[in-house]
Amino acid sequence: MWSRRAQEYEAKINSGDLILVSEVVRDLFRTEAQPEQSYSERQLYELALDRMSREVAVVKKYDDKQAIEEMEIVMRGSKYRIPKEDKDDDKSTEAAA
Repeated sequence: MWSRRAQEYEAKINSGDLILVSEVVRDLFRTEAQPEQSYSERQLYELALDRMSREVAVVKKYDDKQAIEEMEIVMRGSKYRIPKEDKDDDKSTEAAA
């Protein structure tokens, strides 16, 4: 299953669509409390983060490093972040609400 998801993530990253790239960043982001990523997950995360940070840096007039730091702060503190294993359960709960 990972090889199929990795291909989908790579297609999203290469699409040039910032929304699709941000989905990859969101899905592959890990906090210190979460298990470590595999090498290939980390590579895809860094590629997506790099592409997204360049867009954010241009808009906010930051350098890439500042953009990455800001994005990671936002992702760490997001109350809307759903742990990967609970996504499907929460979607059905949200749909019912």
